[in-house]
Amino acid sequence: MTQDELKQAVAKAAIQYVIDGEIIGVGTGSTANFFIDELAKIKDRIKGTVASSEATAARLRGHGMTVYDLNEVSEIAVYIDGADEITPAGAMIKGGGAALTREKIVASVSRQFICIADGSKLVDVMGRFPLPVEVLPMARNAVMRQLTALGGQPRLRLKAGSDQAFITDNGGEILDVAGLHITDPAALETGINQIVGVIANGLFARRGADVCLLGTSEGVRTLTFA
Repeated sequence: MTQDELKQAVAKAAIQYVIDGEIIGVGTGSTANFFIDELAKIKDRIKGTVASSEATAARLRGHGMTVYDLNEVSEIAVYIDGADEITPAGAMIKGGGAALTREKIVASVSRQFICIADGSKLVDVMGRFPLPVEVLPMARNAVMRQLTALGGQPRLRLKAGSDQAFITDNGGEILDVAGLHITDPAALETGINQIVGVIANGLFARRGADVCLLGTSEGVRTLTFA
C-alpha cells in the first residue's frame, strides 16, 4: 500500500469514533484532510466541527460542514488529527503543518483524542522529526539560543520557495529543532514552554493521544493508551 492509501485507511477507520449529534474537532495536514473527506459523507449526523487551522476550516466549509469558533463551544466530544511521530505511550510530535498551537488548544478541550497515522510515524524515541516550536517573531533569536543550549539545532521555517519566514495563523514563526533525542517528552514540553517568547511547542505529551489508529500493510492497528 502507498502512504496515501494507508492514510486513507486510518481516516475511514476514524469515522467509528465520531459521535452522532456532537461537535467534532478536526486537525490539520494530509492525513486530517483524508478524514475531512470521509467526515463529509456523514456530515448530517454531526452538529458541527471545530477546526485547528484556517486551511482545515476552509476544507470543512467546502464540504458544507458547519465550523464553530472554539469560543462558541464548551466541550468537544472527540478530536481527530495526525502526528509526525508517536511513541508506544501516546506522546507525539506535531506541527509539520504549522498548526501546533491551535491543535494543542482544541485537543485540550476534547474528551477524547484519536491520532490517525501511517505506521512509519510510530517510534520508540522521538526526535528524528524536527520538533516545531512556535515563537513570537521578536523573540526568534533569543529562543534559538536557548533551544541550542538544550542540545537542539533550531532552524527558522521559511515559506516554500522563499527566503521569508513562514507565518502561522497566529502571526508566529516556526523554529524546527533537529538533533533532539527525546526520552522525557513531558518534561521537555514543559521546559520549552517556559522559555520566554515561545507560544507553544509541538510536543503533545502532557495531553497525548487516547487512541492511535495506525495504518500498516496488514491493516489498521489500534493502539490504546491509559
